[in-house]
Amino acid sequence: MSTLIDLRAKVDDYLAERHRLGFELRNMALILASFASYVEHIGHQGPLTTDVMADWARQDNALNHTLGTWARRLKALRPFTHWLRQFEPRTEVPDASIFGPVPGRVAPHIYREAEIVALLAAARGLNPQGGLRPATFETLFGLIASAGLRVSEALSLLDTDVDLADGTLMVRQTKFAKSRLLPLHPSTVKVLVGYRQLRCRQVQTIADTPFFVSTRGHRLGQPLGNRQVHRVFNELRDQLGWVDRGAHGNPRIHDLRHSFAVRRLILWHEQGIDVDQAMLTLSTYLGHAKISNTYWYLTGVPELMALAGSKFECFVEAAGADDE
Repeated sequence: MSTLIDLRAKVDDYLAERHRLGFELRNMALILASFASYVEHIGHQGPLTTDVMADWARQDNALNHTLGTWARRLKALRPFTHWLRQFEPRTEVPDASIFGPVPGRVAPHIYREAEIVALLAAARGLNPQGGLRPATFETLFGLIASAGLRVSEALSLLDTDVDLADGTLMVRQTKFAKSRLLPLHPSTVKVLVGYRQLRCRQVQTIADTPFFVSTRGHRLGQPLGNRQVHRVFNELRDQLGWVDRGAHGNPRIHDLRHSFAVRRLILWHEQGIDVDQAMLTLSTYLGHAKISNTYWYLTGVPELMALAGSKFECFVEAAGADDE
């Protein structure tokens, strides 16, 4: 591309074309906008090169400074650069030789029941004692753990999405642009009822009131921020002094979702339920785009390796019986 305007125009054309095909591309739009801004900043002219792309990939805002992070950022450019070559054949397409292959998923920290209980107790102990703030974080973390929600899904809930008479949540337009209706355990419903009553005494409820709200100053009643939630969680995690059993460096909020899935699979196995038959139900409940993402737990999480091993033993025994 000869100018920045050409690049930005092509980015818009690419996204519009993909949108017409039904792709959401929220993250892709942010990535390509970031890349176009970087090209503008360095004043690059001419065809896009892998050197320019690699330099951009190293500028990740999270400051992870890892080959894996850079490889993921670079990989995100490949579909666009392939598409761009029809207009500028000299466009280079980055490959895995620059930073190596994108790392696979690594084992999460699977919370023990006692750890979840301790987390909720620590949240309940936040200041002001007995106020809306501790109730908000205790209820938020408890809901993620008991319903396997993504953090973004829990924070996006509106008050109207939470039907406590029917005991259901409507999770709308989530990661893969799909909505799903989730039944809740009666014990979870009871806690949500208490939180809603407390919140309604301090925040006026209107049509688009978020279920979880900020509780301080001019932000009172506004949507609870993702950064604030992670900051509070990290403070409580450090206070509790957990030993990380995963491969991410520290236990994360998202690991509460993983723990929900693992506990459900273990429970089904203990109850003698056919896990293969139940997998589709779990995959749908979690909002996975592909059922293979749900099967990953059987091989990617140490707590479930024994379950996978026993399934393989049954397969071998059945095959041996057929040969007799």
